[in-house]
Amino acid sequence: MNKAIDNTIAKSEATHSLIEDLEFDGHLEEISKDGRIGIVALATDYNLEQDIRRMLPLSVEAFTNRVLNANPMTLDNLKAMAPDIERAARGILPGHGVHVMIYGCTSGTAAIGFENIQRLVHKSNPGIPVVTPLTATFAALDSLGAKRISILTPYDRVINEALMESVLESGLQVKSFAGLGFDSDIDVTKVPLKTIKKMAIDTFDDQADALFISCTAFRASLVIEEIEQAIGKPVVSSNQALAWHSLKLLGYKGDIAGFGSLFATLN
Repeated sequence: MNKAIDNTIAKSEATHSLIEDLEFDGHLEEISKDGRIGIVALATDYNLEQDIRRMLPLSVEAFTNRVLNANPMTLDNLKAMAPDIERAARGILPGHGVHVMIYGCTSGTAAIGFENIQRLVHKSNPGIPVVTPLTATFAALDSLGAKRISILTPYDRVINEALMESVLESGLQVKSFAGLGFDSDIDVTKVPLKTIKKMAIDTFDDQADALFISCTAFRASLVIEEIEQAIGKPVVSSNQALAWHSLKLLGYKGDIAGFGSLFATLN
């Protein structure tokens, strides 16, 4: 045998014997002592995972799998991703599981319906809390005591109508509404932060209790505090609501700074 190979194998065997003697006293829970969050993200989403991780404390870990979807954002395309949600959820830490499962699409929730999404996730994760952008937003607005809202979305008319139907069914009053007309979530992520800020301020109605900025592809969380300072009211975005509601369900009561007044309600 080649001498170099022989020496390498000998060193490897010595290392292996050391590993066999190790006493493992650690547990996976120490890596994520305040909880594990699963994220079923869209295959085309460029923003969601990074956005949510920015808002999570180091003691909470996020684990992602992606569901097959396609642009353009149409009701048919949004509904077509439903059968793959079960597979994507099943593929997140099988055998170990997570404490909360996120489905990361606001318009997809409006198109597919929360009950269907929850049923698909529960096939592999029975009983686990399921969080969607819309249900998280409704919980966030309720926590803020907001009944009348303004809404900014990147969607076209058909998707906006589906979203509006879900909002009105929740009992909220809509004081003003603006949609930018995009049909690609990749293009939504390209929208400059200064544009998001300006559109949000222009959309807000002074009679509203809060502003909702829809879509997980929107980078709205990065300018939430600037918008709140400008309008003097709370702002809720899809990803901010997902992070907040997940932490709420985990029982987390720490401080999350830099992403709006909503997180103060965790304490």
